[in-house]
Amino acid sequence: MMVTTSFLSMWLSNTASTAMMLPIANAILKSLFGQKEPQKDLSWEREENTAAVPKNSLHPVSMEIQFLASTGDKDCPEEAEASCSKKEEEYRRNIWKGFLISIPYSASIGGTATLTGTAPNLILLGQLRSFFPQCDVVNFGSWFIFAFPLMLLFLLLGWLWISFLYGGITLRGWRKKRSKIRADAENRARAVIREEFQNLGPIKFAEQAVFILFCIFAILLFSRDPKFIPGWANYFHPGFLSDAVTGVAIVTILFFFPSQRPSLKWWFDFKAPNTETEPLLTWKKAQDAVPWNIMLLLGGGFAMAKGCEESGLSVWISNQLHPLENMPPTLAVLLITAVIAFFTEFASNTATIIIFLPVLAELAIRLRVHPLYLMIPGTVGCSYAFMLPVSTPPNSIAFASGHLLVKDMVRTGFLMNLMGVFLLNLAINTWAQTIFQLGTFPDWAHNHSTTVTKLSSALVNNSFKTL
Repeated sequence: MMVTTSFLSMWLSNTASTAMMLPIANAILKSLFGQKEPQKDLSWEREENTAAVPKNSLHPVSMEIQFLASTGDKDCPEEAEASCSKKEEEYRRNIWKGFLISIPYSASIGGTATLTGTAPNLILLGQLRSFFPQCDVVNFGSWFIFAFPLMLLFLLLGWLWISFLYGGITLRGWRKKRSKIRADAENRARAVIREEFQNLGPIKFAEQAVFILFCIFAILLFSRDPKFIPGWANYFHPGFLSDAVTGVAIVTILFFFPSQRPSLKWWFDFKAPNTETEPLLTWKKAQDAVPWNIMLLLGGGFAMAKGCEESGLSVWISNQLHPLENMPPTLAVLLITAVIAFFTEFASNTATIIIFLPVLAELAIRLRVHPLYLMIPGTVGCSYAFMLPVSTPPNSIAFASGHLLVKDMVRTGFLMNLMGVFLLNLAINTWAQTIFQLGTFPDWAHNHSTTVTKLSSALVNNSFKTL
């Protein structure tokens, strides 16, 4: 479930991926736990009422299914039946929580793997072009090479943590043989998934066409300018092509490519009626589906960042952070990433990155380090918001199911935040150094540094005149 959600989130929005996968998780859990209504846990009910969570009863479990975490096939003795039922109910709730909480977390992690996966990545690209127009280091391919291994590592550690916390995974449990009841429940879940897959029927022509166009789109993005080998963009004038050209070209094809298989016989039959064929994508569908509000939000963010730069606000804020100049760059990155990761728990990812990116760019100039050495950890850290339901829309969707409490997300998300911060700093100080040449202070940053020095001197002179 986590791998599938993270893969979808690489290409879709995190919210759409979560909304798509949660019903699938509910169907799997229903097949695991049957349909007979279990006995309600009063302490759980009181906890729900205290947290003011919409009270949705847990999906039922057939009473013949014993505590799935048990190590053997022995039934509970009669005198311990109440205790066994309570353990079974608690285990079932934990499994339910683990499934629900893993989906929004993996969506947030998967969105960082591509430039188009989440809004902060796009804002980074836009502000790089605004602050440093000559910077061409970050593109779809180079970002994927950096972020995809980081996503896999974080996904693996996140899965282990959630499984340990809610799935009952222990070192002792791995050595013991699965119980027959657990194996039967897993077989039923596998049968449900297979049945749903067969109900989809054969793949349609429109689905095949969209899949092929999507593969072409991904290949063109990765191969445009991968940096370590020449890309197809080298055959054109420098700066003539960008990742947007690939996206617009594929979308244009969608507008006129037929959604039904064309008949060759129609071309040679002059008496055939001139029937209209619906394309894969219509303009009405585009108007309804394209998130225009996100475009306006991104544009507003670029305008605000440019305003901070032109007014000198970002320079003034970076001057207030002069204590960081005495820190080693590695420690400064760790501190900045931790602050942003916990700040974004209470503010939207987009607002957080719009506020911090101009400051990080100017701070990098003052520290004489590569600007991406600070800006990339700040950008990715904005997506590591796991502790609160209000942190991200995927967290809110999972929390609205009624099976999660705030303390569940805080307990799970706190360690997820820490793991994300340390893994991000590991990545930025190892393989990212080679991909983005972070060990140097580039010429395009030096040119910007000269402009910033002149602007800072002008601000000081104006301040003295005012005094």
